[in-house]
Amino acid sequence: MLVNARDMLVKASKGHYAVAQININNLEWTKAVLQTAQELQSPVILGVSEGAGKYMTGMATVAAMVKAMDKSLGITVPVALHLDHGSYEGCLDCIEAGFTSIMFDGSHFSIEENVQKTTELVKKAHDLGMSIEAEVGSIGGEEDGVVGAGEVADPAECKRIADLGIDFLAAGIGNIHGVYPDNWKGLDFDALGKINEITGGMPLVLHGGTGIPEEMIKKAISLGVSKINVNTECQLTFAAATRKYIEAGKDLQGKGFDPRKLLAPGAEAIKATTKEKFEVFGSIGKA
Repeated sequence: MLVNARDMLVKASKGHYAVAQININNLEWTKAVLQTAQELQSPVILGVSEGAGKYMTGMATVAAMVKAMDKSLGITVPVALHLDHGSYEGCLDCIEAGFTSIMFDGSHFSIEENVQKTTELVKKAHDLGMSIEAEVGSIGGEEDGVVGAGEVADPAECKRIADLGIDFLAAGIGNIHGVYPDNWKGLDFDALGKINEITGGMPLVLHGGTGIPEEMIKKAISLGVSKINVNTECQLTFAAATRKYIEAGKDLQGKGFDPRKLLAPGAEAIKATTKEKFEVFGSIGKA
């Protein structure tokens, strides 16, 4: 059931759990996540970066695939189709394509330009019943060409953006895209607490969910995080499962080279990773 992400995240915030955003990269990814969400009766957000959208031949193709698959699989749990780290132009593209939610990442602009562009996109999104996420501070590392130094967000700037009418806010608190280095200092919970307080309990978003220890995840949820993004971990588990299949020579047995068989272990690995995240985030049975 395709919906915007607003209600599911407000419900998560009140219920002290988080909804997973699992980024999708192809049909197998999407099918695996949707089936797992339905099986476990968990709400879920399908994240699509601009790079992934381009790979899948455009956001209109992605939206059409997700809508058709949602119907064909008989999905009844809440599912949001959400642009991840979108540019202003990317947001407009996804609005036209029929996404149900967008994220505008204006964190690399001055706060004034971030406010201006976010204001414009809030109106466009809400006029069509879409939810919108914005960002203050930056997420460390690199994802699809979006590079961040990992700056901790200024609570006052968070309030300015939150007051524009956005539905949920991504605030940098030392989190990183990709694999966390051994010398990572951890999440800045003092900053998170201040942001949660000053934004009046608005659902907050934790990007870079791969590799954050479970105890940190749970503490972040207790301080207002209602959405946690996962991408790298699915990529790693998909690659590992596919490698194992090939190294075992199974692609050379019978018709093991058939893509439907070749990609099946990776799809099962994504299901397992998604299930693990639902369990840790506390969203199972919350549809």
